[in-house]
Amino acid sequence: MELPEFAPGMAARVELTVTDADTAQALGSGDVPVLATPRVLALAEAATVAATARQIPGGVTTVGTRAEVDHRAATTVGRTVVATATLAKVDGRKLTFDVVVREGERTIAEVRVERTLLDRQRFIEKAQGR
Repeated sequence: MELPEFAPGMAARVELTVTDADTAQALGSGDVPVLATPRVLALAEAATVAATARQIPGGVTTVGTRAEVDHRAATTVGRTVVATATLAKVDGRKLTFDVVVREGERTIAEVRVERTLLDRQRFIEKAQGR
């Protein structure tokens, strides 16, 4: 597998308007109607995928292997949050991203996400037990 060239500083952002389906109540991670931490993590991972999407050749993908979430503030239904992922470090096949999630100017979460580059088909076959 030939690895694509990634350089620290690559970035992308994704946006989410919080709905009832995104809340801690809906996801079972709590009993309050605010943006759930698991949804914050999923949004952060989506931003990391977007940051590398244009440069990944066919047959290659990334998978999340580690995440650290610092969820600092609650966000209510109807509010919009933006996750911005920036590639901080490249170590062979391992990519480390810093993600900041904001509601307007307020930082609601910071997430560090590690992803590993790999052969997509081989990964699927291994996961299926082949």
